[in-house]
Amino acid sequence: MLASVRSATLVGVDGQPVTVEVHIAPGLPGYHVVGLPDAAVRESQARVRAALLSSELGWPKTRITVNLAPGSVRKTGAGLELAVALGVMLAGDQLPASALEGVAVLGELGLDGAVRPVPGALALVDALARAGASAVVVPEANALEAMLVTGIEVRPARSLTALRAALLGDEPWPPCPDPPPDRADPASPDDDPLDLAEVRGLAHARRALEAAAAGAHHLLLTGPPGVGKTMLARRLATILPPLESAEALEVTRIHSAAGRPLPARRLIERRPFRAPHHTASVPALVGGGSGRPRPGEVTLAHRGALFLDELGEFPPTALDALRQPLEDRTVHIARSGVSLAFPADFQLVACTTPCPCGRGAPGCGCSELQRARYRRRLSAPLLDRFDLRLPVRGPEPVDGPGEASASVRERVAEAVERQRYRYADWPWRRNAHIPAGALTRLVPLDGGADEAWRWLIDDRGLTGRGAARVRRVARTLADLDGAVAVTDAHVLSAALLRDDVP
Repeated sequence: MLASVRSATLVGVDGQPVTVEVHIAPGLPGYHVVGLPDAAVRESQARVRAALLSSELGWPKTRITVNLAPGSVRKTGAGLELAVALGVMLAGDQLPASALEGVAVLGELGLDGAVRPVPGALALVDALARAGASAVVVPEANALEAMLVTGIEVRPARSLTALRAALLGDEPWPPCPDPPPDRADPASPDDDPLDLAEVRGLAHARRALEAAAAGAHHLLLTGPPGVGKTMLARRLATILPPLESAEALEVTRIHSAAGRPLPARRLIERRPFRAPHHTASVPALVGGGSGRPRPGEVTLAHRGALFLDELGEFPPTALDALRQPLEDRTVHIARSGVSLAFPADFQLVACTTPCPCGRGAPGCGCSELQRARYRRRLSAPLLDRFDLRLPVRGPEPVDGPGEASASVRERVAEAVERQRYRYADWPWRRNAHIPAGALTRLVPLDGGADEAWRWLIDDRGLTGRGAARVRRVARTLADLDGAVAVTDAHVLSAALLRDDVP
């Protein structure tokens, strides 16, 4: 007796369709799983058997073989348990052969037969829809997330008993839950409300923050403790442009696959803002780890911002590992038998002090050897990848509150819309993403602007990467001003926002 059930497993942050084949044959009672299962999949026998018996369903006292195809893909997690249980029921004639025709199944089982949610439901259902499934059975807690995928019918399941009754037609399918009313994203309910109006002075740094948000540029703020670097950087999230619909689905899929909590409506509508501690390891930052490779902070910050406070305290190996994702906007992880690519299109915002004591000259108590060792923690190739680099000095007592986030966010959104219109026929959408080879066509400079740009290259000895970054930032400043062409004033302002790091 043989049965086949369609399901899916996670490979990185993407779904991989899996066919669960269950074979029941005469012989000594036994249970064997083949097809590169991990430990959680191999342990499924105990949970599936207990769930079936708790639901007053039969467990064959014969030899059961479960094959997970394709055999070349490692199967992870407990999300295949419901498919295995239904496969046993089909092979044991407890369900008609046509009960799951065209239907895929996802879900973990409790010992009492309850169907529990699985991580990455959005990616799994999307993979099954692309593979041609017409309907998918998902845990009731994953139904709202699964409904974000178009072109496939979602059928929620609460327990094995209720699921069998629905498949037999004895009971109607439970209705899909209604989305909760629109409200603010509750992903971070404990966060204090932030606003740029709380930042006094720091006009130069505020301009850099606005340019970073508008053009997706990387930003480095340097200065002694207490001048407002961290306070300013954390308010970047309040002026970032909203996610487009396709970007929102992409970000939601990544956070779901990583097991991160989702908002009540299951769709992440705000750009991510990740701020890991400086003790984070290389796998925690860029992804990987032992066993199943997992996405790191750079992937969780995809389409958003990654904030690294006290940049000089991060391990140099972890910082240097960021160089490739900053350029390619993708993390490539190779392990024995598996090669994964995690998306990492993020903008890096960092704060650091000029020396170990933080005060910098004058008043620095560090020796020259200590300062040199501290500066070496930030390699020149890493610093060269920051589009915006500037020292921050504390506000004056007479400085009043600055412009509110709402008005700055509106100006940023207008600048982003200009970029989308300009690059509508190109594979890029933001100024920071334009490759150096396309700058001449996409960011042309008139006579005065071109002369100022070339003078800066000679005067400052800019590398090719540094010169290209000044040109991109100048285009962003022009977009913020609503200017059609980049002027020499924009070029010089961009250079002032890329100061040498002390």
